[in-house]
Amino acid sequence: MLHTNRITSILYLCASLLTSSYALSINSETSERTQKMNNNRPQTPKPPFPYAQEEVLFENKAAHVTLSGTLTLPEGKAPFPAVILIAGMGPNDRDCSMFNHKLFLVIADHLTRQGIAVLRYDKRGVGKSTGVYSTSLTSQDFANDVQIATDYLKTRTDIIHNKIGLLGESEGAIIAPMIAAQSNNVAFLVLLAGAAITNVESIADHITLQIRADGASSEMITEDSKIWKQLLNIVITEPNFDNAAQQMHKAIEDYWQLLPENLRQQTKKLPFAINMAKADGFVAMFNSPWYRYFLNYNPAATLRKVTAPVLALNGDTDFITSSKKSLPIIDQALKEAGNNDYTIMELPKMNHWFQECQTGAMSEYGTLEQTISPKVLTIITDWILERTNNS
Repeated sequence: MLHTNRITSILYLCASLLTSSYALSINSETSERTQKMNNNRPQTPKPPFPYAQEEVLFENKAAHVTLSGTLTLPEGKAPFPAVILIAGMGPNDRDCSMFNHKLFLVIADHLTRQGIAVLRYDKRGVGKSTGVYSTSLTSQDFANDVQIATDYLKTRTDIIHNKIGLLGESEGAIIAPMIAAQSNNVAFLVLLAGAAITNVESIADHITLQIRADGASSEMITEDSKIWKQLLNIVITEPNFDNAAQQMHKAIEDYWQLLPENLRQQTKKLPFAINMAKADGFVAMFNSPWYRYFLNYNPAATLRKVTAPVLALNGDTDFITSSKKSLPIIDQALKEAGNNDYTIMELPKMNHWFQECQTGAMSEYGTLEQTISPKVLTIITDWILERTNNS
């Protein structure tokens, strides 16, 4: 059975439009669905591997944390181009393990077999990394860790220092441009399922798309959207954490009292619908420093400063980060940056993890054997090689 912090991470994936980990109450129906998931993961690589693996440590001295990771080095003569993998929100280990999928292990294995070194690492307080994972940390804190990882690779003689790129998934695709906008030393960016807008209306729209895919009725969608907007607007307008928490709890109590019984029952079957059982978790998440930072951050403004080559991919069955909403904004922002080397692709029938899927419902993620579409792995690899082989 999936460990609880992985389940809560998925719950927050939709709630924040990015993967997060703050403890939400897990109802019995969600647990039953989890137990029924398909545990066959044919893409998970098995040893022996045709490349070297090295356990590495690098220290963020300012934060007093040491990050632990795995650097995979291709066969052949060094030095090699390299990619740093940046996970989405949540207490992610270096393999980005969730629902028995190991997304970053699969990506790292594929890229390394094609001649690209890959660094992936445990987040603060996860796996072998020191520190504490907490929603008191913001995207900027995690961006600082990525910068330290980049600096570490530049100390190595087996890495080509001007060919180090960043691959971010979900929140990682927001973090990667933060580094590139401040430095000319990022060789390229691969943005997987990155959000381009994080305001209240956008978040509420995404939640509507997701709970519709999860089977919510039109009446449930209408009511749930109202309470989401109400709660997020409290966070935007009330800077005091205690006052905001009180107002949100009151709003949820009032909402629940007026909600018809048939809709109350629906919320039990919808992981991201707000109800009294999950009130404490939602309030704590919305009121956290991480979420407040997220709500006030403008990814498009950062992208307008990025001139490094960019590959941006979004699935059209991703209801956490809608391709229809995000890709046009990314396109416009990079044009305004004067970026003359970027590729934007909407991929049909792919969800937030780029699994080939049918519905995009959250209950579908764990049942799929595929960790990530081989088509996506090929697109990423070919694009990176085109920018590192001849420059």
